[in-house]
Amino acid sequence: MAELTDARKAELLAYCRIDALDDDAVLIPGFYSASVGYMAGAGVSIPQEGTDRRAQYDLCINYLVLDKYERRNMTITGTIVAENPEFVRTKNQLKLTEPVPDLGTGT
Repeated sequence: MAELTDARKAELLAYCRIDALDDDAVLIPGFYSASVGYMAGAGVSIPQEGTDRRAQYDLCINYLVLDKYERRNMTITGTIVAENPEFVRTKNQLKLTEPVPDLGTGT
């Protein structure tokens, strides 16, 4: 499981517009862990800190955490719900540019 640092948790709380003292703040670590797991299942590993890939990855995690926070009810009512196209594009870009490990099979 990816470690959720205090600084990263503060970023997620700000992104979701949740006050750190709000009762809902306790949900963020679980949403973060589930989001990191989703990205790993989609074929995207956690990039190295301080890179452009990491910034894109963190944005995808932000989208996923916010989505989990806003849709935590069993049913969705109201307007039509669609996946955020910017999230889809960014996730696909990360998947397509995922570094391939050097397994010693090439020259």
